[in-house]
Amino acid sequence: MRPFLRASALVTAVLLTGCGSGDAWPEPRPLPPAVGALGAGFVTGTPAPEATITPAPGSWDGVRPPVGYRVVLLTKGTDAPTTALVTAVKEWAGAVDADLRVVTAGHDPVPDIVKAMDMHPDLIVSAGNDLIDPLALVTPNHLDQQFLVVGAELAEPTHNVTSVDWAGASFRGEGLGSASTYDPASFTAARCADAIRAGVAAVLSKLTGIVIWLTPRQ
Repeated sequence: MRPFLRASALVTAVLLTGCGSGDAWPEPRPLPPAVGALGAGFVTGTPAPEATITPAPGSWDGVRPPVGYRVVLLTKGTDAPTTALVTAVKEWAGAVDADLRVVTAGHDPVPDIVKAMDMHPDLIVSAGNDLIDPLALVTPNHLDQQFLVVGAELAEPTHNVTSVDWAGASFRGEGLGSASTYDPASFTAARCADAIRAGVAAVLSKLTGIVIWLTPRQ
C-alpha cells in the first residue's frame, strides 16, 4: 500500500472508532452568534477561500463570544512560542468566561485531535507547530467542526480552518517548514493575545477558511 493510502486508511480507522472522553459537552450545537460586531477595517467584502486578509489593528476588539462558549485548546510542544500561545488562550478564556478544556497531544496527535472533536466544542484552537501536518490530514474529513490555528497555518485549509499569522510566524508544515523570517521572539504576550481575539472574532463572524495576517498596533 502506498504511504498516502496507508495514512488515509489509518486516519479513517481512527475517525470511525473515535476516542471517547468523559469531559465531553452533552452534544454538538450550532455555532453560537457573536456578541458585538467587527470594527471598520477588519475586512472589505467577502474574502475568497484561503485568502489572506490584513485587518486594521484592534478592529476585532468589539467582538466576543457568548458566555459558556465551548473551546478545546489542542496543544503540543513546550517551546517558548507554544507556551506563549497557550498562556494567551487561557487568559482570553478567563476574560470572556469561555468554557475551556485542554487536550495535550502525544507522540501521534491524530487520536488527540479526534478526542478534541468528540468533546463537541464550538471551536478547537490549535497551538504548536507539531500539530499542523496532523490537522491537515484530519480537518478535511470534518467540515462541520471549526478549527482556529494560532501562530501557524495549514498550506491548503478547508473552510472550517482559520489561521492567524504575523511577521515572525507562519509555519505551514508539509515539508514547507518555517518562513525565512520565523522569529520565536515575535510570539509576545500582546501578539498572542491579539491572535486569539482576532481569530475567534473572525470565526464568530463566519469569516472562516482564511488566514488573518496581524500587523503591529501603533
